[in-house]
Amino acid sequence: MFTVFKKFNTVRKVVAISVCFLALLPCICCGKPAASVPSKVSQVGTTEVTAVLEEVRGEFVNRANYDYAFVMKYKVTAVHRGSVEGDTIYVAHYNPQKPRSAAADARVPAIGGNVKRFRAGDVHRMALKARIDDYYMGGIINRYFEEYKGVIYWAVWTDDAQ
Repeated sequence: MFTVFKKFNTVRKVVAISVCFLALLPCICCGKPAASVPSKVSQVGTTEVTAVLEEVRGEFVNRANYDYAFVMKYKVTAVHRGSVEGDTIYVAHYNPQKPRSAAADARVPAIGGNVKRFRAGDVHRMALKARIDDYYMGGIINRYFEEYKGVIYWAVWTDDAQ
């Protein structure tokens, strides 16, 4: 009879330790950041920046069969990789009326991101390539053409950084 109680006490100890471990598990794990899908923003392009979208000049062209790049004005807050000319840059986004996750197509397959729409004041983390003309041949709407003659960056990947 004494051995029955001894086995019963051992089982109770194992159950008690297991319950304590399970109760403490959330506390052990809460210090780690949640696992997320890594972004390609750090893997593509030649330059990586965080910047505030200062201005979207005019409306996007909304034609079903017209693919184009649209130039927007940004204020750079951090350069993570590569370099840019000054703290104000001009960036062209392909088919800006589409979310970045749906903007790629057969002609421009290597773009993306998680930005759903472009609004002045939003903060974006972008992977860029310098001189859009070296990477994109197609329609470009640049409403800054008369006032700015410098580098227009090509947005390869655009993520929300807010």
